[in-house]
Amino acid sequence: MNIAANVGSRYSSLSWQLDGAGLVCAIAYSVLAWLSLHPESLTLSVYYALLGTCLLATLVAFQGAEEMSLTPCKLLLWAACFRLIGVFGDPLWEDDFFRYLWDGYRFYEAGSPYGIAPSAFFGDANIPAQFYALLAQVNYPDVPTIYGPTLQYTFLLAHILASAQVWVLQVLYSLTDMAMILLLLRLANIRWVLLYAWSPLVIKELAFTAHPDVVGAVFMMLALYFRQNNKFAVAVSVLALSVGAKVFALLMVPFVLWRLAFRYWCLFVLVLLALYGPFVWQGASDMAGLMVFAREWHFNSSVYTVLRQWLDPQSVKFILGSAFIVAYAILFWQHQKASIWKMPRGDIIFGLFLLIAPVVNAWYLIWLLPFAVLFPALWSWTFSVTVLLSYSVGINLNSMEVTFFEIPFWIIMLEYGAVIIAACIDLWLKRMRAIQTRES
Repeated sequence: MNIAANVGSRYSSLSWQLDGAGLVCAIAYSVLAWLSLHPESLTLSVYYALLGTCLLATLVAFQGAEEMSLTPCKLLLWAACFRLIGVFGDPLWEDDFFRYLWDGYRFYEAGSPYGIAPSAFFGDANIPAQFYALLAQVNYPDVPTIYGPTLQYTFLLAHILASAQVWVLQVLYSLTDMAMILLLLRLANIRWVLLYAWSPLVIKELAFTAHPDVVGAVFMMLALYFRQNNKFAVAVSVLALSVGAKVFALLMVPFVLWRLAFRYWCLFVLVLLALYGPFVWQGASDMAGLMVFAREWHFNSSVYTVLRQWLDPQSVKFILGSAFIVAYAILFWQHQKASIWKMPRGDIIFGLFLLIAPVVNAWYLIWLLPFAVLFPALWSWTFSVTVLLSYSVGINLNSMEVTFFEIPFWIIMLEYGAVIIAACIDLWLKRMRAIQTRES
């Protein structure tokens, strides 16, 4: 009787710990949502304080999230709560959503969002007033859209449901993110899924800011899930949808297609052609914008920033690109040595890619974090926290010492230095476990 009472008491304590942490997060996100509607009251220090509070509460929940207190239902309820709060807020420190809404309008009106830069419509009296207001706020208006056809269909859907309204994008991507959580629950331990479901980065970038990367990421994870379960046709089809969302997904293509029959390679190509074909037939795709992006943009990079102190951009890109290809080939070779197919180490692959990339936006981590759930490591979850420091740009700091979209060098060092320290701790812990295993 006493044993049962003790178990019941511990269950109640852990349940209250979990729900209390969830309530703290909900309050913090509610304050953030209110402040997003009153941006004149929102400062970076307040922003980081609120997200820091959510992070601490999440770690408390994670610490007490044992199987008997954390159920899938409870995890999903809190996750849905946080995302619903984000939908009621406005995008924070971001204006990319204006491009998404503009692309949806152009897709609906012209049958394609590609080929014409937004600036070509400046002064066009035929543009409805609400969309002209959007047009005035699209960033890099001289650059054609860089977003792939899979994402363009989500922009089109948002336009049909509620034109020129960001909340519909927030809802669509929050629902997609809930699907990601359901998928991760089938693949990983529920405690690690909690870290994704409650991640301040994920909630900020998807529910608040309406970044669409989760669409490509969930298709990528579905491809790996179906590949693991020998449903090859479905796997390669959804993989093509992921590539059609963002080129990041190309990193997973060899791991899914290797050792599959030629017909599955053909199916992958056919689905990709079905996505791009109608737009290419009309004369354009996302390639024009992507080429400008690859050639000219530079933001929040680590190794690239350091090497740029001595070398020109093209030399740095060649050196880092070559190094990445070698590392990628080694990882692929190690993966294929197994007699049966296994889940690739996407955390390492995307981690190395982001390490050498000239542009590392916070929402790019959406592609890495599902693998951080499957292969938990201190460095990957540390990165999901420190990457939010990338919002400390001149315009948000109200600084006269750095340009509008420049990050102070010391902040970059802090962001990536913490990740390097975490990676060293991971290696040390791995070595200690190996020593203990040999001794036992």
